[in-house]
Amino acid sequence: MQITFASYNIHKAVGLDRRRDHERILRILREVDADIVALQEVDRRFGRRMAVLPLDAIHAATDYRPVPLSMKPDSLGWHGNALLVRKGIELIEAAPVPLPVLEPRGAIRADLAIAGRRIRAIGMHLDLSGLRRRHQIRSVLAHCADCDHHVPTVMMGDLNEWSQHGGCLQEFHQPGWKVLSPGRSFPSRRPIARLDRIIVSAEWQVLGTNVHHSPLSATGSDHLPVFASLSLPKN
Repeated sequence: MQITFASYNIHKAVGLDRRRDHERILRILREVDADIVALQEVDRRFGRRMAVLPLDAIHAATDYRPVPLSMKPDSLGWHGNALLVRKGIELIEAAPVPLPVLEPRGAIRADLAIAGRRIRAIGMHLDLSGLRRRHQIRSVLAHCADCDHHVPTVMMGDLNEWSQHGGCLQEFHQPGWKVLSPGRSFPSRRPIARLDRIIVSAEWQVLGTNVHHSPLSATGSDHLPVFASLSLPKN
Protein backbone atom coordinates (compact mmCIF):
# COMPACT_ATOMS: atom_id res chain seq x y z
CA MET A 1 0.00 0.00 0.00
CA GLN A 2 1.58 3.25 -1.17
CA ILE A 3 0.53 6.57 0.39
CA THR A 4 1.86 10.04 -0.31
CA PHE A 5 2.03 12.50 2.61
CA ALA A 6 2.67 16.22 2.17
CA SER A 7 3.20 19.22 4.40
CA TYR A 8 2.73 22.85 3.37
CA ASN A 9 2.88 26.11 5.30
CA ILE A 10 0.56 28.22 3.16
CA HIS A 11 1.32 31.54 4.92
CA LYS A 12 -2.39 32.33 5.23
CA ALA A 13 -2.59 32.02 1.41
CA VAL A 14 -0.57 35.25 0.99
CA GLY A 15 1.99 34.84 -1.77
CA LEU A 16 5.21 36.65 -2.51
CA ASP A 17 3.17 39.09 -4.59
CA ARG A 18 1.40 40.03 -1.30
CA ARG A 19 -1.94 38.85 -2.64
CA ARG A 20 -4.14 36.47 -0.67
CA ASP A 21 -5.15 33.87 -3.25
CA HIS A 22 -6.77 30.68 -2.00
CA GLU A 23 -7.34 29.43 -5.55
CA ARG A 24 -3.58 29.48 -6.16
CA ILE A 25 -3.01 27.37 -3.03
CA LEU A 26 -5.63 24.86 -4.16
CA ARG A 27 -3.96 24.61 -7.57
CA ILE A 28 -0.63 23.93 -5.86
CA LEU A 29 -2.25 21.19 -3.79
CA ARG A 30 -3.56 19.62 -6.98
CA GLU A 31 -0.01 19.73 -8.39
CA VAL A 32 1.39 17.93 -5.35
CA ASP A 33 -1.45 15.39 -5.48
CA ALA A 34 -0.76 13.81 -2.07
CA ASP A 35 -3.20 11.52 -0.30
CA ILE A 36 -2.86 13.20 3.11
CA VAL A 37 -1.77 16.83 3.56
CA ALA A 38 -0.82 18.72 6.71
CA LEU A 39 -1.30 22.47 6.31
CA GLN A 40 0.01 25.24 8.53
CA GLU A 41 -1.22 28.84 8.82
CA VAL A 42 -4.64 28.05 7.36
CA ASP A 43 -6.56 30.57 9.51
CA ARG A 44 -6.27 34.29 9.89
CA ARG A 45 -4.57 35.12 13.15
CA PHE A 46 -6.90 37.71 14.61
CA GLY A 47 -10.62 38.30 15.10
CA ARG A 48 -12.84 35.36 14.16
CA ARG A 49 -9.82 33.31 12.94
CA MET A 50 -11.51 32.84 9.58
CA ALA A 51 -10.16 30.14 7.29
CA VAL A 52 -8.21 31.40 4.28
CA LEU A 53 -9.26 28.30 2.31
CA PRO A 54 -13.06 28.33 2.01
CA LEU A 55 -14.58 24.94 2.67
CA ASP A 56 -16.78 25.02 -0.42
CA ALA A 57 -13.74 25.88 -2.57
CA ILE A 58 -11.82 22.88 -1.19
CA HIS A 59 -14.70 20.56 -2.05
CA ALA A 60 -15.24 22.10 -5.49
CA ALA A 61 -11.61 22.34 -6.61
CA THR A 62 -9.93 19.31 -5.01
CA ASP A 63 -10.48 15.68 -4.08
CA TYR A 64 -9.90 16.49 -0.38
CA ARG A 65 -12.01 16.87 2.70
CA PRO A 66 -10.70 18.56 5.86
CA VAL A 67 -10.48 16.62 9.08
CA PRO A 68 -12.96 18.35 11.45
CA LEU A 69 -10.94 19.82 14.31
CA SER A 70 -11.82 23.48 14.60
CA MET A 71 -13.47 24.81 17.74
CA LYS A 72 -14.45 28.01 15.90
CA PRO A 73 -17.22 28.11 13.29
CA ASP A 74 -15.23 30.09 10.70
CA SER A 75 -11.91 28.29 11.11
CA LEU A 76 -10.51 25.32 9.25
CA GLY A 77 -7.85 24.18 11.69
CA TRP A 78 -6.54 24.14 15.24
CA HIS A 79 -4.15 27.03 15.92
CA GLY A 80 -3.75 27.27 12.15
CA ASN A 81 -3.05 23.56 11.58
CA ALA A 82 -5.30 21.48 9.34
CA LEU A 83 -5.27 18.02 7.79
CA LEU A 84 -6.73 17.28 4.37
CA VAL A 85 -7.42 13.69 3.37
CA ARG A 86 -8.35 12.36 -0.02
CA LYS A 87 -12.01 11.41 -0.34
CA GLY A 88 -12.42 7.71 0.26
CA ILE A 89 -10.01 7.63 3.19
CA GLU A 90 -11.97 6.83 6.33
CA LEU A 91 -11.62 9.07 9.38
CA ILE A 92 -11.67 7.03 12.60
CA GLU A 93 -10.99 9.80 15.12
CA ALA A 94 -9.27 13.15 15.39
CA ALA A 95 -8.05 15.37 18.20
CA PRO A 96 -5.89 18.41 18.89
CA VAL A 97 -2.54 17.67 20.51
CA PRO A 98 -1.84 19.93 23.50
CA LEU A 99 1.48 21.76 23.24
CA PRO A 100 3.35 23.95 25.73
CA VAL A 101 3.20 27.37 24.07
CA LEU A 102 3.70 31.08 24.66
CA GLU A 103 2.45 32.01 21.19
CA PRO A 104 -0.29 30.49 19.00
CA ARG A 105 1.13 27.12 17.92
CA GLY A 106 -0.43 23.72 17.75
CA ALA A 107 -0.51 20.13 16.59
CA ILE A 108 -3.33 17.87 15.46
CA ARG A 109 -3.83 14.13 15.11
CA ALA A 110 -6.07 12.02 12.90
CA ASP A 111 -6.41 8.24 12.93
CA LEU A 112 -7.40 7.06 9.46
CA ALA A 113 -8.23 3.79 7.72
CA ILE A 114 -6.89 2.98 4.25
CA ALA A 115 -7.52 -0.42 2.69
CA GLY A 116 -8.38 -1.77 6.11
CA ARG A 117 -5.17 -0.50 7.76
CA ARG A 118 -5.27 1.99 10.59
CA ILE A 119 -2.65 4.74 10.33
CA ARG A 120 -2.01 7.97 12.19
CA ALA A 121 -1.18 11.40 10.75
CA ILE A 122 0.02 14.31 12.87
CA GLY A 123 0.43 17.87 11.62
CA MET A 124 2.33 20.48 13.60
CA HIS A 125 3.77 23.97 13.54
CA LEU A 126 6.44 24.43 16.18
CA ASP A 127 7.76 27.42 18.07
CA LEU A 128 10.52 29.82 17.07
CA SER A 129 12.28 29.07 20.36
CA GLY A 130 14.56 26.03 20.24
CA LEU A 131 13.91 25.06 23.86
CA ARG A 132 10.13 25.21 23.43
CA ARG A 133 10.38 23.21 20.18
CA ARG A 134 12.04 20.40 22.10
CA HIS A 135 9.33 20.53 24.78
CA GLN A 136 6.65 20.51 22.09
CA ILE A 137 8.07 17.44 20.35
CA ARG A 138 8.20 15.65 23.69
CA SER A 139 4.51 16.49 24.13
CA VAL A 140 3.66 15.09 20.69
CA LEU A 141 5.61 11.89 21.37
CA ALA A 142 3.94 11.52 24.76
CA HIS A 143 0.53 12.00 23.13
CA CYS A 144 1.29 9.20 20.66
CA ALA A 145 2.46 6.92 23.46
CA ASP A 146 -0.78 7.53 25.36
CA CYS A 147 -3.06 6.70 22.42
CA ASP A 148 -5.06 3.49 22.77
CA HIS A 149 -3.79 2.10 19.48
CA HIS A 150 -0.14 1.99 18.45
CA VAL A 151 -0.22 2.19 14.66
CA PRO A 152 2.02 3.29 11.76
CA THR A 153 2.47 7.05 12.26
CA VAL A 154 3.59 9.99 10.15
CA MET A 155 4.35 13.39 11.70
CA MET A 156 4.87 16.38 9.46
CA GLY A 157 4.94 20.14 9.53
CA ASP A 158 6.90 23.33 9.82
CA LEU A 159 9.33 22.54 12.62
CA ASN A 160 11.11 25.92 12.42
CA GLU A 161 14.37 24.02 12.93
CA TRP A 162 17.34 25.39 10.99
CA SER A 163 19.74 22.68 12.12
CA GLN A 164 19.99 19.72 9.73
CA HIS A 165 20.38 17.09 12.42
CA GLY A 166 20.54 18.77 15.83
CA GLY A 167 18.24 21.02 17.82
CA CYS A 168 14.75 19.68 18.36
CA LEU A 169 15.39 16.88 15.86
CA GLN A 170 17.43 15.14 18.54
CA GLU A 171 14.16 14.32 20.32
CA PHE A 172 13.49 11.77 17.58
CA HIS A 173 16.87 10.06 18.10
CA GLN A 174 15.26 7.06 19.74
CA PRO A 175 14.14 3.65 18.51
CA GLY A 176 11.09 3.71 16.29
CA TRP A 177 11.41 7.09 14.54
CA LYS A 178 13.12 8.33 11.41
CA VAL A 179 13.39 11.99 10.40
CA LEU A 180 13.07 12.59 6.66
CA SER A 181 14.54 15.68 5.06
CA PRO A 182 12.83 16.21 1.68
CA GLY A 183 15.02 19.24 0.93
CA ARG A 184 15.27 23.00 1.21
CA SER A 185 11.81 24.50 1.43
CA PHE A 186 12.28 28.04 2.84
CA PRO A 187 12.18 30.74 1.58
CA SER A 188 10.27 29.62 -1.46
CA ARG A 189 11.93 31.77 -4.12
CA ARG A 190 15.49 30.74 -3.19
CA PRO A 191 15.20 28.04 -0.55
CA ILE A 192 18.12 27.58 1.84
CA ALA A 193 16.55 26.00 4.95
CA ARG A 194 14.96 22.61 5.61
CA LEU A 195 12.27 23.87 7.97
CA ASP A 196 9.59 21.48 6.76
CA ARG A 197 10.10 17.87 7.81
CA ILE A 198 8.37 14.50 7.78
CA ILE A 199 8.96 11.97 10.56
CA VAL A 200 7.91 8.34 10.17
CA SER A 201 7.57 5.39 12.51
CA ALA A 202 9.48 2.18 11.92
CA GLU A 203 6.69 0.38 10.04
CA TRP A 204 7.00 2.57 6.95
CA GLN A 205 9.18 1.94 3.94
CA VAL A 206 10.34 5.22 2.38
CA LEU A 207 9.99 5.17 -1.40
CA GLY A 208 11.06 8.77 -1.95
CA THR A 209 10.91 12.36 -0.71
CA ASN A 210 11.08 15.72 -2.43
CA VAL A 211 10.24 19.41 -2.40
CA HIS A 212 7.54 20.55 -4.81
CA HIS A 213 9.07 23.49 -6.68
CA SER A 214 6.90 24.80 -9.50
CA PRO A 215 6.22 28.28 -10.90
CA LEU A 216 3.06 28.42 -8.77
CA SER A 217 4.60 27.14 -5.55
CA ALA A 218 7.56 29.50 -5.92
CA THR A 219 5.21 32.45 -5.39
CA GLY A 220 2.18 31.00 -3.56
CA SER A 221 3.68 31.11 -0.06
CA ASP A 222 6.99 31.76 1.67
CA HIS A 223 7.40 27.96 2.05
CA LEU A 224 7.43 25.22 -0.56
CA PRO A 225 5.43 22.02 -0.08
CA VAL A 226 7.36 18.89 0.88
CA PHE A 227 6.20 15.32 0.39
CA ALA A 228 7.11 11.69 0.99
CA SER A 229 5.92 8.55 -0.76
CA LEU A 230 5.65 5.73 1.76
CA SER A 231 4.51 2.15 1.73
CA LEU A 232 3.36 -0.35 4.34
CA PRO A 233 4.13 -4.06 4.10
CA LYS A 234 1.19 -6.43 4.23
CA ASN A 235 0.07 -7.55 7.68
